[in-house]
Amino acid sequence: MKLFDSEIKLMEIIWQSEPVSAKAVSLKAEAEIGWNKNTTYTVIKKLIDKGYIKRTEPGFICTSLIQKSDVAKSEATELVDKLFAGSKKALFSALLEDEELSDSELAELRALIDKR
Repeated sequence: MKLFDSEIKLMEIIWQSEPVSAKAVSLKAEAEIGWNKNTTYTVIKKLIDKGYIKRTEPGFICTSLIQKSDVAKSEATELVDKLFAGSKKALFSALLEDEELSDSELAELRALIDKR
C-alpha cells in the first residue's frame, strides 16, 4: 500500500466525512489545502484506480476502501525501513532524544511496550 502525500491529504478529508461527495471533498480541499477542483478530481481518480476509494452514484459519492490505521502502519513501517534500517529501537531513540515527555506520556508509552 503506497500513498503519496497528496493522496494521504485527500484520504484524510474522505475519512473525516465519508461517505462524502466528490464536490464536498473538492470544496474542503480548496479551503484546507488550496487545491483547485481539477487537482482534487485527478487525485480522486488515482485513488479509485488504486482501489483505495470507491465511487458510487448518484452524486459521485466517495467511500474509503482502506482503513486509516492500515495506512498509518504501512507508512510507519516504510519510514523505519528507509531511515532506520528497520530498527524500531533507533526510531524511538531518535524521537525521544530531544523530546520532553510528561510523566503521564512516559507511563502511556511504558504501558504500550508492556502490552507487547
